[in-house]
Amino acid sequence: MAGKIIIDAERCKGCGLCVVVCPKKNIVISGKSNKAGYFPADITNHDCTGCAVCAIVCPECAIEVYQGDDASKIKSIGPAKKNKTNNLVRKSG
Repeated sequence: MAGKIIIDAERCKGCGLCVVVCPKKNIVISGKSNKAGYFPADITNHDCTGCAVCAIVCPECAIEVYQGDDASKIKSIGPAKKNKTNNLVRKSG
């Protein structure tokens, strides 16, 4: 299954966990800092499988993963959002 990831560079603190767990090595730490001064994760190539491991391990919930071969039928995984009671809830597509 094809996948696509989007990294929110302003939310990312550059911890590198996503870099370590990506089976395709699609993620690296950027050489350019974000507004907060962190060097965020960045996408190197686009052969993502949509496994979502990067989104699962991201402590800042800065990664969204889209799964599906047809762009009109893509399923989104992550990021976690806080609901009104401040509990983390994963949004599903």
